[in-house]
Amino acid sequence: MVARYLVSPHGGRRAHPDITSALAAAAGRGRAALIEIAPGRYEEALTVHGEVQLAALGDPGSVVVSRPRGAVLDTLGSVRVHGLVLIGRDADVVGCHAGTLTLEHAEIRAHNGVSVHARPNTSVTLRDSTILHGRALFSGSGGLVERCRFADAADNAIAVIEGAHVSVRDSRIGGSMIHGVRVSGARAQVTGCELTGTGRAAIMADSQAELTVTGCTINAVHAEAIMFVEQSRGSVAGTRVSDAQHGIAVASGADPVVRTCVFTECRDTGINIQTSGRGRFEDCEVNAAGNVAVFSTKGGAPAVDGCRISGGNVGIAVTDAARGRFTRVEISDLTSVALRVRDEGKAVFEHVRVAGCPSILETRGNGGTTADVTDSRFHDFGMSAVEVLGQSRVTLRSVVAERGPLGFGVGDDAQLFVHDCEVSAVSAGGVIGFGRSRLVARNLTVNGSEAFGLYGTDSARLDVVNSGFVDCAAGGAHFDGTSSGRLVDCTVTGTQGVAVQHNGRVDLGSLRTSLPVVEKITQPIASPPTIVNNYDGPVFNAPVQGIQLAWNNINAIQQQANEDGSHA
Repeated sequence: MVARYLVSPHGGRRAHPDITSALAAAAGRGRAALIEIAPGRYEEALTVHGEVQLAALGDPGSVVVSRPRGAVLDTLGSVRVHGLVLIGRDADVVGCHAGTLTLEHAEIRAHNGVSVHARPNTSVTLRDSTILHGRALFSGSGGLVERCRFADAADNAIAVIEGAHVSVRDSRIGGSMIHGVRVSGARAQVTGCELTGTGRAAIMADSQAELTVTGCTINAVHAEAIMFVEQSRGSVAGTRVSDAQHGIAVASGADPVVRTCVFTECRDTGINIQTSGRGRFEDCEVNAAGNVAVFSTKGGAPAVDGCRISGGNVGIAVTDAARGRFTRVEISDLTSVALRVRDEGKAVFEHVRVAGCPSILETRGNGGTTADVTDSRFHDFGMSAVEVLGQSRVTLRSVVAERGPLGFGVGDDAQLFVHDCEVSAVSAGGVIGFGRSRLVARNLTVNGSEAFGLYGTDSARLDVVNSGFVDCAAGGAHFDGTSSGRLVDCTVTGTQGVAVQHNGRVDLGSLRTSLPVVEKITQPIASPPTIVNNYDGPVFNAPVQGIQLAWNNINAIQQQANEDGSHA
């Protein structure tokens, strides 16, 4: 049977004048106790042992327990607190040292301190409560945070560390100077929460933490919305992010699974993977990213499947020795390139659809920069579908490019390998090789180009087999400069232009066409004589012969040859 105690600052029959005296009476009887506290302000430091409930008799917030400095409530036992306001400074305002503690409809204010500290091997529940300024710290403990509000924490609103295991549900976290929720070397589930205005990552997992985030909303944060680092694991599902610097960031060996999330108007990147970070991203959306929607850099290696990217600047970028596999991705309406691979990046694109972007695929870098594209369709582009530069290498398999200026282009010392691809309805040309590049094409079709089908210039090498060029207005293939190559078992059809115009450096094996083949060898232009203009020398107003001139010298020795051969 529970013993009941009444506390009233105004006294009364069988009432205790303060909470401390009621606790002492309860401890003397050694039974479970209910201490009911009348509205008022109590300046006390409470230490509670055993099975005790502290409850406000009035509405929640009508009972205020405070101290100018130090702790307000320390518990050791099975303690419940209902409806109290606890205010402290420069300390752990509420500390659970042993056993369990439940705070319901409470308000805790910690100025320059910790609001609630759950110490190792304890369990703390916060329910329908408000935490102001300080953080809730779970250290090696268990915990449940449910329907709570955290505001203006001086560092982290909730910290789960050193092996703790905590669930945070249906809570609101705003204005934390550092993180909203930090999980470090511990486990946490964050479900149905709203986070806003954090100074750093709203939700952070580090030191091999395990973090699960489900159905949350994160808005207007100064850094990352969600961040996994230092080999942390976990999952993120059904979460919406807007107005963050980065929607989600993964680094230093972390490897989360992210599903059905939406990242909107992130100021820099939507999905950011770097420094050996990994991660699998499925059925996510990135809308209107300020810089790059999906960014893999500095050794990152994500797998992205079934995602949609719309609006913003760059779609997917893989740079600085990063990797990435991107499958069933849809990209539309960007202001820059859809797919960018640079500086030893390695990317694999499968079943990708891109529409309404200036450029589709752009690669540049040394020979370690590669991109493989399979079963993909690019259409309605503003400049080119594929641009391969530097020493990079690109392989296209079953790729269709339609409705834009230029289909595929390879230049500098780059290499482009084309298998079973089609370019159609282009205005500036189908496929071009320039510089010292190399093009290898098998079963290529260029249909309806308003200019050339295939064009080689400079010293590019074009090796094209079993390919067809249909209705290309300026001709099937043109080879200019010192470009070379071969057209073997190829077909050129149409009603205008030439089949091939070449420079004598092309093998036309088994070419099938009814259009003319023209050999046009351009003679190299002789170099003009070198003319040196010196604007600091003497001026002659008549022809001069047999003289030597020197100027801008510190010392000059003048010699004159006489008629007898001597020198003066």
